[in-house]
Amino acid sequence: MSEPARFDRGHTDDLMSFLAASPSPYHAVANAAERLEKAGFRQVAETDAWDGTAGGRFVLRGGAIVAWYVPEGAAPHTPFRIIGAHTDSPNLRVKPQPDTGAHGWRQVAVEIYGGPLLNSWLDRDLGLAGRLTLRDGSTRLVNVDRPLLRVPQLAIHLDRSVSSEGLKLDKQRHLQPVWGLDGDVRDGDLIAFLEEECGLPAGEVAGWDLMTHSVERPAYLGRDQELVAGPRMDNLLSVHAGVAALTAVATAAGSDRPPAHIPVLAAFDHEENGSQSDTGADGPLLGSVLERSVFARGGSYEDRARSFAGTVCLSSDTGHAVHPNYAERHDPTHHPRINGGPILKVNVNNRYATDGTGRAVFAAACERAGVPFQTFVSNNSMPCGTTIGPITAARHGIRTVDIGAAILSMHSARELCGADDPFLLANALRAFLED
Repeated sequence: MSEPARFDRGHTDDLMSFLAASPSPYHAVANAAERLEKAGFRQVAETDAWDGTAGGRFVLRGGAIVAWYVPEGAAPHTPFRIIGAHTDSPNLRVKPQPDTGAHGWRQVAVEIYGGPLLNSWLDRDLGLAGRLTLRDGSTRLVNVDRPLLRVPQLAIHLDRSVSSEGLKLDKQRHLQPVWGLDGDVRDGDLIAFLEEECGLPAGEVAGWDLMTHSVERPAYLGRDQELVAGPRMDNLLSVHAGVAALTAVATAAGSDRPPAHIPVLAAFDHEENGSQSDTGADGPLLGSVLERSVFARGGSYEDRARSFAGTVCLSSDTGHAVHPNYAERHDPTHHPRINGGPILKVNVNNRYATDGTGRAVFAAACERAGVPFQTFVSNNSMPCGTTIGPITAARHGIRTVDIGAAILSMHSARELCGADDPFLLANALRAFLED
């Protein structure tokens, strides 16, 4: 076994900056692209012809990014090593007709995206971020990263039952945030405000994909600061680790031996609502990129089949650490711990894609990296979540292994992880790509 990985809080500091700068999937992929470009990768357009020369490339499509590095001497049938992740997180998203209000309040009409812990969005200072589409079809990122919105909770004096019966929220009536006082609701006010924020002429915005985010900064937590609290760890923690692993491998590339595989990062949108979109894992994006890479290197369909047959994907997503207040909700013999290293996710009903051979692949990568790993399996009495792993395996016929970092408060507006686990995950991913 290799020497144990030395903890690097610099990696976690950088993750916290990445989280704060990525309030939407569109910002996340823009920030990932910037890091890739600094490492020598270049963006290629899907509408252009691709060449098969060596080097790093990436494709952006909406809130998704696929990046890959072709080493010198890669054959058309060279298999891929893929890190899969997703860029979206549960939140409140702005409706097509956003301007609403009642009783002298100005409000923004929102829709529930994914499965957020709704109570975590109450009484929290919220910003607004996302993508504006202009009249000429171009897009502009927008990020109002200051207190702008708030979903005010009803005072206990007006709902005494909350203490005995628990908080009950109607998704339509109780979660519309306020953003000011005005007797009249005027259509177009929110978009006009965002046009002014972006320095755009009035009436320039033709479409929008906007969402709320907590403006509270990520922070170390605990007596010894061994924890990190922050937003969107599910699953930007994995996206950040994947970018770090891919750029490290590309920067260190160079060998006289024929490359064993081509390293890839695929970060998809829309995982939280089923992955069925042109930028989701159940869409054509990954398969198209991999096939075009094979064909650009002079490959045939036979080469494509050989390449895919030898390809392995690590689907990296956050998982559940054992909760000290709800330990009975976990499997009694599988208690992943914070700062105990990445987790291997297993479910015999294929909610996760891991099997025995996949476990061996991940165990070998962790051993090479000197990183401990843990195993997660659901309590038999609890439904098991799922990831992009089974989708990737079924859609592309690629061996896939589900892994991730253990966290608490998953799907909250503010989640909790170990300060060492992001670094350990990134090291395991790098070892996987370097094999």
